[in-house]
Amino acid sequence: MKENTASIAISFRTKIADYAQLTKMRLASLVVISALTGYFFAYDLHQVSLVEILWLVLGGFLVTGASNAYNQVIERDLDKLMNRTASRPIPDGRMEVTEALIVASLCGFFGLIILWFGLNPLSGILGALALFLYVAVYTPLKRVGPIAVFVGAFPGAIPPMLGYVAATGEFGLIPGVLFATQFIWQFPHFWAIAWKADADYSKAGFKLLPTSQGKGQISAMYILLYSVFLIPISLFPIVFTEMDMLRLVLVSISGIAFAYYALVLYRERTDKAALKLMFASFVYLPVVQLLYLI
Repeated sequence: MKENTASIAISFRTKIADYAQLTKMRLASLVVISALTGYFFAYDLHQVSLVEILWLVLGGFLVTGASNAYNQVIERDLDKLMNRTASRPIPDGRMEVTEALIVASLCGFFGLIILWFGLNPLSGILGALALFLYVAVYTPLKRVGPIAVFVGAFPGAIPPMLGYVAATGEFGLIPGVLFATQFIWQFPHFWAIAWKADADYSKAGFKLLPTSQGKGQISAMYILLYSVFLIPISLFPIVFTEMDMLRLVLVSISGIAFAYYALVLYRERTDKAALKLMFASFVYLPVVQLLYLI
C-alpha cells in the first residue's frame, strides 16, 4: 500500500514537472514580472487592486504557457534533433501530442477569458494578439530567417503594455514606451542565445542570427548596435513621466554595462562572450524595470 502511494506521488510530481516544462513556467515568470511592471507603473493613475493583480498574474501565466505549449507541439519533430530540447516531454515520449494540445488549449482559453473579463477587453485583445503572433507567425518563421526574431519581438514586448492597459483600460504614450524598451532589448538578448546555440539550432534548420554570415563580425555588430540603441530607448519611460535624475543615471549605467558585454562579444566573437551577454540580459531587464518603479 505504501509503495503504491509512493509510486502515485512520484508519478504526480513527474507529470507536474512535465507540464511545467511544456509551458516553460520559469520563462512565464519573467513575462509576468514584466506585466506587473507595467501595472504598477500606472500607480498614479489607478488604485492598485489585489484582485486585478491576481487576474493579471494568472492570465499572464496561462496565456504564456499556452504559447510555449503550442510551440512545442508544432516543433516536436525538430526538438528531437537538438540537444537542448530533446528531453522535452513530447520528443522524449513522456507526453502524447493530444495531451499537450489539450493543456495548451485549456491554458489559452482560460487565460484569455481571465484577461478579458477579469480585467478588461483590451487586455484580452493584447493577450490574444501575443498568443497568435507567437504561435502562428513567429514559430514557423524560425526556419525562414532572421525575420523571425523581429516578429517574435512583438509578442515578447507586449507584457509591460498589457500590465499598463490592465490597470488603466486604455492605450497611450507610456505603455508605448514600455513596449519599445522591451522590444529593443529582445534583439541582443535573443541573438546572444542564438549565438551560443547556433550549432544546435542548425540541426533543426533554425536561422536566427541577424545575418546569413552566422557567428561573424557583422552579426556581432548588429548585436552591439541594438545594445547601444537600447540605452536612450530605456530612458523614455522616465523622460515622459517624472524626470528623476537619479533614475536616469542608474538606468543609463545599467544600459552602458549591458552594452559593454555586447562590445566584448563584438571584439572576441566567442561562445563564452555570448553566454556572458545572455546572462547580462537576464539581469538587465528586471533591474531596469525595478528602477522604473522606485
